[in-house]
Amino acid sequence: MSVSLSALLKTSTASAHQQAESSSFVGELLEGRLDASAVAALTAQLYVVYRELEAVAKAHYSADPLLGGFLDPALDRTAALEADMAYHFGRNWHSRLDEGNIVVVPEAHAYAAAIRERHSSEMLLANHYVRYLGDLSGGQIIHRLVQRHYGIPDEGLNFYLFPGLDNLKRYKDAYRARLDDLVLAEGTEESLLQHASEAFELNRRVFEGLGNGPWTRS
Repeated sequence: MSVSLSALLKTSTASAHQQAESSSFVGELLEGRLDASAVAALTAQLYVVYRELEAVAKAHYSADPLLGGFLDPALDRTAALEADMAYHFGRNWHSRLDEGNIVVVPEAHAYAAAIRERHSSEMLLANHYVRYLGDLSGGQIIHRLVQRHYGIPDEGLNFYLFPGLDNLKRYKDAYRARLDDLVLAEGTEESLLQHASEAFELNRRVFEGLGNGPWTRS
């Protein structure tokens, strides 16, 4: 009996996933040993990555037979992240970001550049899986912990909220079922698995960059 694609994605990325989650920045953030500026810094990195991911997906893959069925507007995070950026950095955050006064680590720029310059159906689907299923799973734990430790209201944590989804578990189950129903061309499965592991590695590098600080400039 063949192993489902969703199961293969989970098992083949387990090591890369663990390495990303084990970064010192993530550990300190979730243990309450940092402060609200760390949450703001993470928000800025996420904005740079998701802005690129969603722009490329919409521009090139909305009708793609592999990726198109996964591009649900209820998952989109760019608008939520823009609201969070305004909360953390003020209404002039766009100009502050453009002027380099909001720190974006080189690793986040590299992640965004990889999506922009090397995108393919397999790469985008792998990153979509890693990012959005992660947001619907571990992201919910991050939301609870950073709110508890740093007292940030939901107005500054829109990224973790999915008001368009009624039941996160049911949605995740349906997402995995959709993956398992894909009919893949030869070599596509292997490419997906490789890109998914690479997505976790790109995330790990962003966390590593954040661990080096500082996160703000006057």
